[in-house]
Amino acid sequence: MTPTDEFLRHLTAAERTQVRRLRTPADVQAMVDSFTYSSDPFYRCPLRTLRDGLAHCFDGALFAAAALRVIGFPPLVLEMLPNQRDDDHILALYKIDGHWGAIAKSNFVGLRFREPIHRTLRELVLSYFEAYYNVEREKTLRGYTLPMNLTSLDRTRWMVSDDGLEEVADAFDRLRRMRLLTPAMEKRLQLVDPRSYEAGLQGSVAAGLWRPAGTS
Repeated sequence: MTPTDEFLRHLTAAERTQVRRLRTPADVQAMVDSFTYSSDPFYRCPLRTLRDGLAHCFDGALFAAAALRVIGFPPLVLEMLPNQRDDDHILALYKIDGHWGAIAKSNFVGLRFREPIHRTLRELVLSYFEAYYNVEREKTLRGYTLPMNLTSLDRTRWMVSDDGLEEVADAFDRLRRMRLLTPAMEKRLQLVDPRSYEAGLQGSVAAGLWRPAGTS
């Protein structure tokens, strides 16, 4: 039995119908958007995410990767890396006609779907730069990892079990990292303007936002 077959076999008839209705990456993003943003400090596998209707960026990316796999894409994920004053963010990747797009669950409006129009991964990641900021209005994106194909971790049963998800999370730490900005660029960065800041936080869950140490 393939991991995809195992995932589908674990679903109820109603859940299987939901998943089978997904035809495109945009369909997958719409389902990911339907999940309530989770501030839980633990990971959910795609099966549990679907059943709980809850996800943070890790959960959402894994669910999207699983759903993309069901419709014929490889389950690729990438981690975007901030400075020390923000949370990282994980994307599920897909490629159409040689161009990259992405699916994501985020507490920020601008850190979600990307159309498959980006020629390189760097170009894709940079499309998130202006929307990647913290509660201090600082633009925090600094780099990204090369993609990870989750088929390499199928032994963890990541699609249907929470038990191996720490191993999946640890695998991100072993990926090659790519830097986006020079130190001089970092020094010149401006704060996000108030209107963009407020727009990006529409519908956010306060408990899920990174906060400086000693604040609440």
